[in-house]
Amino acid sequence: MNDLTIYHNPRCSKSRKTLQIIKDNGIQPTVVEYLKKPLKKFELENISRLLNKRPKEFVRKSEVDFKENNIKNIIENDAELINSMTEFPKIIERPIVISKNKAVIGRPPENVLELLDM
Repeated sequence: MNDLTIYHNPRCSKSRKTLQIIKDNGIQPTVVEYLKKPLKKFELENISRLLNKRPKEFVRKSEVDFKENNIKNIIENDAELINSMTEFPKIIERPIVISKNKAVIGRPPENVLELLDM
């Protein structure tokens, strides 16, 4: 199985650990450093669908960008929140791992094992 993609922030310990679990299982995933290459609206919509979560369920409310840009005021508006997530990628929960038709958030990193058992 080499169809795994991880939306990764190398500065995040959970993201690094999740990536290591994947590699320890003999998989070389596609690594997307989403802070360097921000996600597009359609990508976030797809992630939301694959996670089976609304955008507000995978946004980091404690991030400075979230607080300074009053994103809490649009938290219930999925379309506006996705637009903010494209503009301020630090507010996206990390890491997110996708395999074909399912995705998980690597918090805790062991969540990725759900995808490896498929």
